[in-house]
Amino acid sequence: MSLQPQVPDIETQRAAMNKLSFLVGRWSGEAHILRGPGEPLRLMQTEEAQYKLGGLILLIEGIGREPNGRAVMQALGVVAYDDEAREYRMRAYNDGRYLETTLKLADNGLGIAWGFRSGEIRTSSVLQINEKGEWTELAHIMIGSEPPRKFLELRVSRQA
Repeated sequence: MSLQPQVPDIETQRAAMNKLSFLVGRWSGEAHILRGPGEPLRLMQTEEAQYKLGGLILLIEGIGREPNGRAVMQALGVVAYDDEAREYRMRAYNDGRYLETTLKLADNGLGIAWGFRSGEIRTSSVLQINEKGEWTELAHIMIGSEPPRKFLELRVSRQA
């Protein structure tokens, strides 16, 4: 007896993805990144989020530039909803690597949280839309048994 693959529930996927519509658009502002000892790197940050495949995928691209315009941080996230597992999944690309994780939608519907693990390194990130309508993001890194350290703080505003 062969098992038939589950048929995706496109409408459930689309309805779940629609809950992430608060991210859609072009955003710009600042990011501060800690890449080692010393002062954090201050970048001009842009984020662009758009639906693809009729609303089944959310593509998020972030670019951080130095004041001279040189891109020093680039990341691309692809978010989809798994209707069988009932969870959001993201594959993120950065600096020639990719990682996969699940996303949790905030209770207020205006934020998401996720984390990655790679060997001894763990990260946790929280993105939310604040009372001013700004996209804020705070990420921490933990290496081995060290306490969490902030490595990214981002604040961008929606562009007209």
